[in-house]
Amino acid sequence: MKLRNIPVGVQLYSVRESLEADFKGTLQRVKDMGYSGVEFHDLFGHDPKEVKKWVTEIGLVPVSAHIPLDDMIADPEGTIGAYKEIGCSMVAMPWLAEERRPGGPLYDETVKAIEKLAAYCKEIDMKLVYHNHDFEFVKPEGSDEYCLDIMYAQIPDLYAELDLCWVKVAGEDPVKYIKKYADRSPIIHYKDFYMPGKKAQNLYKLIGTTVEEVEDDAIFEFRPVGYGQQSWMDITDAVVDAKIPWIIVEQDEPTLKMVPLDCIKKSLEYIATL
Repeated sequence: MKLRNIPVGVQLYSVRESLEADFKGTLQRVKDMGYSGVEFHDLFGHDPKEVKKWVTEIGLVPVSAHIPLDDMIADPEGTIGAYKEIGCSMVAMPWLAEERRPGGPLYDETVKAIEKLAAYCKEIDMKLVYHNHDFEFVKPEGSDEYCLDIMYAQIPDLYAELDLCWVKVAGEDPVKYIKKYADRSPIIHYKDFYMPGKKAQNLYKLIGTTVEEVEDDAIFEFRPVGYGQQSWMDITDAVVDAKIPWIIVEQDEPTLKMVPLDCIKKSLEYIATL
């Protein structure tokens, strides 16, 4: 199996402003760049039937969607069902608040909720996956395991969507984690970054939290794939060996004086060289 046999999609959060302004037009631009599929995060009020029609006409695979856990708990049929109607085969929890992670006061009830949602997804021929940040790579008091590993061990029907940027930011080896969860990773995030020193205060600004005990001049930037600090040849060898079905490019914010659409274009161009 070679990398060219693995389709590459894009998390549309990367181009969210363009998507909100011109949903169908942005999907077409993504396709014209050479992307094979998309991962949603918001429909911006569009009817799922309409979105399904657009992706079908354009020729994009609706791979998955990020949905906050609380939204899925409140209305699983409505939230997960909307993306099922579009044609997605997966839905992902984009992150969990600290109180819901292992060691937190809401963890036990969170496990029960995730198990219930995973069972529902299975009933409708979908998969429930979890998209990590770096803050799952901490060990709860009294444990020798990371929160992320505890979750996957405790919830066997929860699949992995490893975000390789955050794995590396946590100080772990992306290749190691690709190999570790090769049998339960239907999708993986290719994401690059630049962080020359300690963690920056703005690391989690997009989800509304901050980092404590950081250097005042610390720098963190999301980068197009191939323009940051990741070892993409090693990563890609591991992805190919693991036979992961989908690669998804994600860049949370633009950088290097480029607009978001140009950033994801650069990522795909680089991936094509691997």
